[in-house]
Amino acid sequence: MYNTFGLHPEQFERIPFEDEYFQDAQRLKEFVLQCDAIIHLAALNRHNDPQVIYETNLRLVKQVIAACEATRSTPHILFSSSTQEERENLYGQSKKEGRALFEKWAINNSARFTGLIIPNIFGPFGHPYYNSVVATFCHQLTHNETPKIDVDGEIKLIYVGELVKEIVKHLQSHDTATNNMVSRCQTIHVPHTSTIKVSDLLQKLKGFKENYYEKGIIPNLDEPFERNLFNTFVCYINHSAFFPFPLKLNTDERGSFVETIKLNSGGQVSLSTTVPGITRGNHFHTRKAERFAVIKGKARIDIRRIGTDKALSFDLDGSQPSFVDMPIWFTHNVTNVGNDDLYIIFWISEQFNPEDADTFFEIV
Repeated sequence: MYNTFGLHPEQFERIPFEDEYFQDAQRLKEFVLQCDAIIHLAALNRHNDPQVIYETNLRLVKQVIAACEATRSTPHILFSSSTQEERENLYGQSKKEGRALFEKWAINNSARFTGLIIPNIFGPFGHPYYNSVVATFCHQLTHNETPKIDVDGEIKLIYVGELVKEIVKHLQSHDTATNNMVSRCQTIHVPHTSTIKVSDLLQKLKGFKENYYEKGIIPNLDEPFERNLFNTFVCYINHSAFFPFPLKLNTDERGSFVETIKLNSGGQVSLSTTVPGITRGNHFHTRKAERFAVIKGKARIDIRRIGTDKALSFDLDGSQPSFVDMPIWFTHNVTNVGNDDLYIIFWISEQFNPEDADTFFEIV
């Protein structure tokens, strides 16, 4: 979410926040003073003692309220609650009571408050065994662990990118003209975008492992849920060990033949030549899957996850054809490090559409 707001500096200014601010009342006060809006995502989801979850989550809410009151700040607060409010557990109770505390503060201080009741979230970079069953299954399947289903129930999901769009929509809907405090305090039930049984979810992810992880075959990505699930799965792979992925080279007296990509989806395939010393790319995607297959010449492919300094480099040689796939939210480029022209076949999961420009961002 933080990275998404950073893509639109003309609309949003991000105010950095560290978890340590909750241990320093003065720094928390300085933070809220700078904010026109605060998206409150801080919460403890899991702990051996449910009472610790309950007390921690309410404490985090009360600390933000105290900082706002001490500085007389009235930012628009958007609070992430959960559909577990409906269940009789201390986590759900902590979210419900936290939402009520923020709403009371907003009414008493003529502030704007939006309580978001959110279904199960999945997406890249979630923590396994903590954030979601999707994160846990993806981690287990890509790290030679065996997933286990405790309860094969039906789960309602929303992709993190879809949730961010919902949050932005409510963030931008602020009507400064209204004096009705009740209308300025809203509870929004964020709709789920997909429903699936846990066993069916695991079966889909096992298919990704069998076909993509083991054979390099791209699944059908025509449906948004399939695409989002696949992009999530790819982010849990140990890329430094997985790439470059070798391609089968067939040679005879006529020359050579290489299958660069097998897929169950559409998209666009391109061929490029690059002269020695030149670098192509230096951009990233927020939605589209992409593959670079080197078929002639020598290349260095660099990828780096946005928002981090962790970079990976891969050396590919057309004499031993191989490919590297570009995970979403990873900036990537390719450089001709040889003495001859470099030949690369590019595949991207969707044809370029000017209306989808917000899925592609160039690093300057």
